[in-house]
Amino acid sequence: MKLLMSLALPFEDPVLIFTFVLLIILAAPVILGRFKIPGIVGLIVAGVIVGPNGLNILQRDASIILFGTVGLLYIMFLAGLEIDMIDFKKYKTRSLIFGALTFLIPSIIGTTVFYYLYGYDVKPAILLASMFAPHTLLAYPIISRLGLTKNEAVTVTIGGTLVTDTAVLFVLAIIINSTQGETSVGFWIQMVIEMILFVIVVIWLFPKMAKWMFKQLESEKGAQYIFVLTVVFAAAFLSELAGMEAIIGAFLAGLALNPLIPHASPLMNRIDFVGNNIFIPFFLISTGMLVDLTVLFTDQTAILVAIGIVILSPATKYIAAFISQKLFKFTIAQRYLMFGLSSAHAAATLAVVLAGYEIGLLGESELNGAVALILVSSIISSFTTEKIGKKMAIIESRRKPNLSDKPDRILVPIGNPKTIESLLDLSIMLQNPEHHQPIYPLAVVIDNEHAEEEIYKKHKMLQEAIKHASATDNDVQLVSKIDVNVASGILRGIKELMITEVVLGWNAKITTRDRIFGTVLDNLLDNTEQMILVCKIIQPLNTTARIVVAVPLNAELERGYLRWIRSVKLLAQQLGAKVVFRGRQRTLNKLKPVVNNSKPAIDAVYVPFDKIQDFGGMQSDLNPDDMVVVISARKGTLSYNHNMDLIPRELSKNYGNNSFIIIYPEQYPQYQTVPIKPVAKAYDEEKGEEF
Repeated sequence: MKLLMSLALPFEDPVLIFTFVLLIILAAPVILGRFKIPGIVGLIVAGVIVGPNGLNILQRDASIILFGTVGLLYIMFLAGLEIDMIDFKKYKTRSLIFGALTFLIPSIIGTTVFYYLYGYDVKPAILLASMFAPHTLLAYPIISRLGLTKNEAVTVTIGGTLVTDTAVLFVLAIIINSTQGETSVGFWIQMVIEMILFVIVVIWLFPKMAKWMFKQLESEKGAQYIFVLTVVFAAAFLSELAGMEAIIGAFLAGLALNPLIPHASPLMNRIDFVGNNIFIPFFLISTGMLVDLTVLFTDQTAILVAIGIVILSPATKYIAAFISQKLFKFTIAQRYLMFGLSSAHAAATLAVVLAGYEIGLLGESELNGAVALILVSSIISSFTTEKIGKKMAIIESRRKPNLSDKPDRILVPIGNPKTIESLLDLSIMLQNPEHHQPIYPLAVVIDNEHAEEEIYKKHKMLQEAIKHASATDNDVQLVSKIDVNVASGILRGIKELMITEVVLGWNAKITTRDRIFGTVLDNLLDNTEQMILVCKIIQPLNTTARIVVAVPLNAELERGYLRWIRSVKLLAQQLGAKVVFRGRQRTLNKLKPVVNNSKPAIDAVYVPFDKIQDFGGMQSDLNPDDMVVVISARKGTLSYNHNMDLIPRELSKNYGNNSFIIIYPEQYPQYQTVPIKPVAKAYDEEKGEEF
């Protein structure tokens, strides 16, 4: 009897409800995927079928609404978190233009149609037009899955989302308050002040709090995730207090935390996994549960309103995308990508129609018409984005890579268990995202009577490396070598695995005058041509504010010039950090066009210094959250000079509070002729002295 009662429709048992929703999340995309229907649409359709207006298996109760609200905020948060802030700043003017177009065109055309053709009063006509002016980034998970989040059209569309949604919600606030009699000057002044305070708190205060918390919780990965969620929902709540919708707060929280959460990090992987597999599907299902198909086919007014909205919405969004494409000289594919991303309606549309319904400006016909818009626009958005996105992803994959973009095979010799996580995190950030190569943690055991015991200890230590790296969805292949000494084992690993880069931890020791790092590294420098990075990570990587890069004279003549530039740029992009290049003016003049004309885009400045001896004076310009990167060179190479031998001691003595990396660029083998014009020596023509 108890079993029959629990299976009665609609389900009321919370365990059964949650189990059933999980089954929908699991099965709906798979089943509808066989008919080439995007998973997003599949979840919305599933919500229509099982909802109160369908088979009535589930009620849209408080738990569904709660999880759906979390999913909605999660979508907006992820959109702000995954946006490339460098590109966002670079294209902010275009984002403003597109946001204005995608707000004004639907609003003007929609208001005109509903006022003159449908006979609505001015305020209801504006509200109806405002329903399809904003857009929700429902198709963003498709873009993310296809690897198109860095595309300029995507960046412009995401920026435009903030503009148009904010404008619509501001219009909504004006209409609601004017209808309820709140039209005094004092009210509007108070509202503007509250909005300004809200933005200051989220954009300025929250990042400072987050940076401090990440330092305190460096080893507590679960606590970091809980803190991030707390920030998101606190920002959403503050947004409501300021008279705006919660989605604006969630989006701004994503922008605020963007520089502090590297895309290739365990924390980002946890955020993506939980959101895309739990919360966002809940939101899509709860959206589908709002649809009442019977009303749409029996209420003549609802049918007319739905037809008008469903036709005007994609038409006006396409016009905005078309004009933007012509203005920005985008491709046709990018036009359709912008249209696909901006044609879905859910979050702000629901806010507008529900607010209008509550104050009596809109009725049930308009409410059902809005839900029809959500369903139809979601289908149009998903199909368009999926189809165009796949074509663009194929085109991107066929482009000829830069010579510096050959697959990275990174070796990480492990000696100190305390540095495993930081070295692995750094190595993952340095990987070329276009290629999926594993990271190779290496343990070298000296061949003696204790070798077997040492192998066991090393493998146990390396298991921690696998556990940590698995949280980032990156492949890690453990390597162990038994050899006569550590340097020999590393050299053998480099040859056998065809390694391109070696990431070493700083051993905190400076030995004899000629052996500035100790025999292991000196042997590697003498016997390899691969790029070697010697790292000392003091501060958590994700709290890095600037990367200060010291570049020697003639650095552009080395074989590994493009590779180390790309590595620095990848690191800066992952950390959201500004790069400060320092070197001779002539060196910076040659460096600047290479940095500007290669991907990824970074925020970089160029500060000259006169000579390498001035390196010691840089410490007065540094903050604790700055990372120092020194481009060094092996002896006998074109960019080497004897002053470089002073740098390790300088770093160890005077830069103890800053993380730093010394990079020895990739070199030509000793037997190979360097394919460049002969250079007598590194010489400064202006001052007549060696650098």
